[in-house]
Amino acid sequence: MTAREFLPLRIGVLTVSDTRTEADDRSGSLIADTLGRAGHLIVARRIVKDDVEEIRQAFQRWQATSAPEVVVVTGGTGITARDVTVEAFAPLVSKDIPGFGELFRWLSYEEIGAATIQSRAFSALAGGVLVFALPGSTAAVRLALDRIIVPQLDHRTSPCNFAMLLPRL
Repeated sequence: MTAREFLPLRIGVLTVSDTRTEADDRSGSLIADTLGRAGHLIVARRIVKDDVEEIRQAFQRWQATSAPEVVVVTGGTGITARDVTVEAFAPLVSKDIPGFGELFRWLSYEEIGAATIQSRAFSALAGGVLVFALPGSTAAVRLALDRIIVPQLDHRTSPCNFAMLLPRL
């Protein structure tokens, strides 16, 4: 069997926050820097307020351009009244990927214990775009990137990965 080549993917990074700016968006920067270093192309990056319509519109604008194949969202996945990322994406989801949230919370339990049940991190397909929605903390983002997302976006990861499935969506 021949080794697979790395295939860069087009990535969008969406930060959901009422308080973050480009200057202090550490989680968004961590996502962009980590996936960029892994060889992917950061084709879109934006910060939006914790508002269902703003989140949805930002994603749908990117979706309409066919720019990102993958969108990584940080923020808005908790349980407070302002955490609305899950609700913003719900009507856009064509297929849930429950294994991501399950695995993320299991791995997170090793680091933060039972507090991980407060996370509504998820992954889904939304009209052919692969979406990962992560908490806003840099520790949670780093965990998801290092242990799940970076390997799954690498076409060389065996036995299978999301990168090899994207053309078939």
